[in-house]
Amino acid sequence: MTLVVLLLVPLIAAALLAWGPARTARNLHATTLAAMLGAVLLVIADVTRDGAVIALDGLLRADPLSAWMVGLIAVVATLAGAEALAPGHGNVDGEAMRRFYALFHLFVFTMLLAVTTDDLGLMWVAVEGTTLASVFLVNFHRTRASLEAAYKYLLICSVGIALAFIGTVLVYFADVQQFGAEAHALRWTTLLRWAPQLPPRVVELAFVFLLVGYGTKAGLAPMHTWLPDAHSEAPAPISALMSGVLLSVGLYAVLRFKTVADVAAGPDFAARLLVLLGLASLAVAAAFLWSPTNVKRMLAYSSVEHVGLVALGLGFGGAWGVAGALLHIGNHALAKSTLFILSGRIRDAFGTADILPVRGLVRAMPVTGRGFALALLALLGLPPFGLFVSELMILGAGFRGGWWLASALALVLLLMAFAGMLRALHHMAYEPGPPAARREAPSWAGAAPVAVGLGLLLLTGMAWPPGLATALARAAAVLGG
Repeated sequence: MTLVVLLLVPLIAAALLAWGPARTARNLHATTLAAMLGAVLLVIADVTRDGAVIALDGLLRADPLSAWMVGLIAVVATLAGAEALAPGHGNVDGEAMRRFYALFHLFVFTMLLAVTTDDLGLMWVAVEGTTLASVFLVNFHRTRASLEAAYKYLLICSVGIALAFIGTVLVYFADVQQFGAEAHALRWTTLLRWAPQLPPRVVELAFVFLLVGYGTKAGLAPMHTWLPDAHSEAPAPISALMSGVLLSVGLYAVLRFKTVADVAAGPDFAARLLVLLGLASLAVAAAFLWSPTNVKRMLAYSSVEHVGLVALGLGFGGAWGVAGALLHIGNHALAKSTLFILSGRIRDAFGTADILPVRGLVRAMPVTGRGFALALLALLGLPPFGLFVSELMILGAGFRGGWWLASALALVLLLMAFAGMLRALHHMAYEPGPPAARREAPSWAGAAPVAVGLGLLLLTGMAWPPGLATALARAAAVLGG
């Protein structure tokens, strides 16, 4: 029942916001965020106690991996939603903000549905729903550039989801060929039970389609081309959601299918593909991050880099590789959502997202400037933040597992991206220049989302909170790690 409540909260809120009065939208948005957090805590508590939560005759199901993803979606949605509550956010009127809030919660609903259903077909529908809900948010400001970015996002992700549909059909074909038209043939629990008897070649072909299809949604290179435009044109809270957790929802689908493919065809096939695409993503990101010119596009290409790192961890496998990949998904969600929120404030203050005109950020905007510097250092993988730990786990798994060349190449590419982003940070934060068009007045409301994001990154980097190691171990066990 808790799963149903979790999904109903954002769905009902989206409906009420779509047809309700603009004057109540802000309060309803804030209430929905609080109710969603409460429902998420109940789901996580139930999964911790029972191992899995089932609803609607098994159509909805949350295991430890689902609970990990649900928690991340809730945290990032709360941070992004709190930023969207800022008075005058985005310089739009109340009616536009009402539509924004409605689409925001519809977007959150589709992501939650994708990670809490046991049915492959419904997951496919939910992932497609994330595109349809968020494409209007990418074009929220209705400029020529945002329209072009939204069209590119819709077109490329729709092609990707069509390829994922072919992969899903192939999996169903393998089921029917082997076991006949059984009920619930496309549920994860059924597939895992039947995986040892599925035809390996059909499963391998299906995994290729699914990896390319859902990898498009995840932003893996070379299917990443929609991502820089969409992230740079969307409002800052939506960029935080897209980069922080939408990409991870695409990875979640790949994770689920990889588990089936490993049992049916052996682990080497999927591992080689993931390592190859992971290195390709790191290479593309390093090339564009060496000399970035726009802060939001820089953060977008950084997302390609970190998705590639997660793919490497899953490809390297083992306890360190899988757990490190899951931890990296969480750390990246915290760091990137914080940075996109702050990038929106920088864009509003300086009137541009280009890096060259933004100088003296720490002096002009003390809270935003210092928060941006710390969050970017965390994203670069410096201690004592959590991304240092998860990157160390992933690369350690590669060297320990015999992937010496891939791990060494990944390290070199990470250093290239590190150098380019650090140079951009120094220019923005510390080089003298003209003041911002609007100076920042420090406030608790503005500092709170930044403090929460950075505080959680410090916890995952210095002293894991109680239960984190157990949660990672249980989620990794679902994936065979």
